[in-house]
Amino acid sequence: MSFREKMAGVRAGMFFLLGVLLCGFGDLAATASETGQTAPGSATIFIYHRFGEDDIPRTNTTIKQFEAHLAEIRAGDYTPMALPDIVAALEKGMPLPDRAVAITIDDGYLSVYREAWPRLRDAAIPFTLFLSTDSIDAEYKSFMRWEHVREMVAAGNVTIGHHGAAHQHMPHYSDARNLADIRRASLRFKEELGFVPDLFAYPYGEYSMANRKQIAELGFRAAFGQHSGAVYPGMPLFELPRFPMNQRFGDIDRFQLAADALPFPVTDVTPSDTYIVTDPNPPRFGFTVAGELRGLDRLNCFASGHEGPVKVEFLGDKRVEVRMRSPFAPGRGRINCTLLDRSGRWHWLGRQFVIAPPRG
Repeated sequence: MSFREKMAGVRAGMFFLLGVLLCGFGDLAATASETGQTAPGSATIFIYHRFGEDDIPRTNTTIKQFEAHLAEIRAGDYTPMALPDIVAALEKGMPLPDRAVAITIDDGYLSVYREAWPRLRDAAIPFTLFLSTDSIDAEYKSFMRWEHVREMVAAGNVTIGHHGAAHQHMPHYSDARNLADIRRASLRFKEELGFVPDLFAYPYGEYSMANRKQIAELGFRAAFGQHSGAVYPGMPLFELPRFPMNQRFGDIDRFQLAADALPFPVTDVTPSDTYIVTDPNPPRFGFTVAGELRGLDRLNCFASGHEGPVKVEFLGDKRVEVRMRSPFAPGRGRINCTLLDRSGRWHWLGRQFVIAPPRG
């Protein structure tokens, strides 16, 4: 038995503990289920922000943690890929290598240039940097300068992505305001780098149905949130998941669990809009399981940003309805559903909701 196989059972138990920590749901007892053989063809995309800025743990990853992640990618059974190559496979419906992984970094903090980039370059691991242009233009001490960005682009192992200009909460604003923000950033990219990035990351991972439509209509190839899950051919290109890494949830065990994630193909997801304004809160979250996943009676769903447990109901063999006992508070809330594969890896479905502040 390989080391990875020996660790599968250990990681299974640790995943449930992780669910408790992330979502505040303490009753997650379950046994391993056989869900059927899943063919290779998905990727895990990680999102980072700061490095070695230990006084800001919510968005920081320690140097020790990050070096462990890179060592795991190099030594483990993974295929590091540039994000544009993953998107190209999704666009064409082509299968991805098993355990494909991609690194993304948001915002443009100076610690990316000083700490993360040299380590990624030495490890020969490509990454994508989603930049918010206003912060760079303002020349804040904690952010990179344009000369830093140009140096990284010239080195060849980085893709620059679009993150808007002001890093604003897009669902709360009009299409016109979001369009002005995106156009301002696009102009600055063109002026400073000579091109406009064609991959977009929603600030804070927040998006509404209107935001998805607008980003698609503007000609971007794909857009990314900050909800957990594996990406696979056939899933919507303008709400692609990424596993967040930070100081609290960045230990190597969690990294390995996320890197091993399998897709959880679903259709008919409700509500179709993740921006909760007039729709019921808590949202009546539901989905229809696609494919041949088995053992759905052992499916676990849990939520963050609300109080109380989550109830999973089945309508027939494939339809799943998730019911929360209390509403999400204004801000962001997440629901994660997971199912253990016979290989010891997890099918993982995440959904982030944005809850509008009270009116009046």
